[in-house]
Amino acid sequence: MFARLVVCLWLAATFVADAAHARGSAPRSPSQLYGELFHRVQTERLFADSKTFADSTAKKNATTILHRYASEKSHAGFSLKKFVVANFNIPAAVSGDFHTAPGEELRAHVDRLWGVLTRKPVEPQQNSSAADSRLPLASRYVVPGGRFREMYYWDSYFTMLGLQSSGREDLVADMVENFAGLIDRYGHIPNGTRTYYLSRSQPPFFAAMVELQAGSEGDDALIRRLPQLELEYAFWMEGAQSLARGAAHRRVVRLADGSVLNRYWDDLATPRDEAYAEDLATARKSGRNAGEVYRDLRAAAESGWDFSSRWLGDGKTLATIHTTDFVPVDLNSLLYQLETLIARGCEAARRADCQRDMQEHARSRQAAMSRFLWDGRMNAFVDYDWRHARASTQLTAATAYPLFVGLATPQQAQRIASTIRASLLMSHGLATTLQDSGEQWDAPNGWAPLQWVAIAGLRRYDEQLLAEEIARRWVEENARVYCRTGKLVEKYNVRDAGAGAGGEYPVQDGFGWTNGVLVRLLTIYPELAKQDYRFNGAECPPSLAYRAGH
Repeated sequence: MFARLVVCLWLAATFVADAAHARGSAPRSPSQLYGELFHRVQTERLFADSKTFADSTAKKNATTILHRYASEKSHAGFSLKKFVVANFNIPAAVSGDFHTAPGEELRAHVDRLWGVLTRKPVEPQQNSSAADSRLPLASRYVVPGGRFREMYYWDSYFTMLGLQSSGREDLVADMVENFAGLIDRYGHIPNGTRTYYLSRSQPPFFAAMVELQAGSEGDDALIRRLPQLELEYAFWMEGAQSLARGAAHRRVVRLADGSVLNRYWDDLATPRDEAYAEDLATARKSGRNAGEVYRDLRAAAESGWDFSSRWLGDGKTLATIHTTDFVPVDLNSLLYQLETLIARGCEAARRADCQRDMQEHARSRQAAMSRFLWDGRMNAFVDYDWRHARASTQLTAATAYPLFVGLATPQQAQRIASTIRASLLMSHGLATTLQDSGEQWDAPNGWAPLQWVAIAGLRRYDEQLLAEEIARRWVEENARVYCRTGKLVEKYNVRDAGAGAGGEYPVQDGFGWTNGVLVRLLTIYPELAKQDYRFNGAECPPSLAYRAGH
């Protein structure tokens, strides 16, 4: 029964993809192209990481490979592994390029890594039976590192912070150009630049990227990117005007009082290509409608927090995930930022009606978030379960987002700062949540983007001492791991020290957003940059070590 359901879901997804493909709107993903062959490769676990086959490059077009498979699969002695190796180029294992030689200073290491992580433009493919799941990109781009071989949406903003501090405005401009091109081509920025990511986006940081450019270029940057900013806004708000109270459509939710806020979503309800076997297993364990589970897993991937107790019904079991029931703090904060930036761009372009409308949308969102997402007892912004009309009881680092975008009142900001200081600040940085579920977006892990959002937000509201304390603890932990291992990794254990753990894959080295936030912090806190952070196979100098109680 379960296998039959998977096939039905795949057929439905393929039908939708074929219709879109016929309109020329989107290329098909590997699971849609290869169907049964893809299903077998993933469920028979030919590769330890499901992403490996999704990233493979076909040696012939898909039609030829599928004809070969159909004619050979029933032969005695047929080997699926040999067939795949014969017909696909498998991505090489992650190399040691991210490692460094003893004695290399941390900042020099990061400057070298920008070159290691930079990729050339991706040329458009010449036929519809794509041999490669990569999406075309007109300009250079920076990848996160490790298994992440493509450009990612929200990762890239935090990478850009470091590129800008390293004097690489050229790469920042190239990446913004790529993101603008994705919006022009697909109507939104996908999760990452692979065909299998096209059905969802990620936290909408494009406005923040444009603001980075506007900081040096002025209003010209806002006016130039205004068409893409408006297209992205239309993507997130699609269906809002006709939505009934208490209902949701794709990424919009109309609450009982008529307020419109947003949620994370994915346009498909099938296992993710890059985590196919894992998603099948989760759906089996859930006892729920498989399509609903897949949708909620995919929506969590759109959130960037894949996965976290934040989305789990029981706070600990992935099979209880219900991401699409939540109106999240971070998403709505970023859409407030998008609304206010569009208003600024419209003002610069002398479009008074647009400016007025977007300012009103921003005010309405701010008011709705204060009504539904602000918890005066917790002194924090929390997610709101719109389906059950109740606020989450879980404190997460997402509470810093309203500070980051300037949405919070001064009084709310003071109370949030007190909450962060009392509950989320750990020995080595800001905790993601207070739940230790084993998922990677939970305690004890800390992540570079959340450190930056909190630090920048606190600085915006003149909470300078707390911002600097988070920065110091985070920089020292990054440096400690680097001095000992020569690595900068995607996440850290902010409670017990060392690299982070948990999730669907091993901790990754590289690492784009860690490098970016670290360099930015060393730039804005020059006292931290005076330390001698060198890879020496041991702890950094005693003066670097965290001083308990300070």
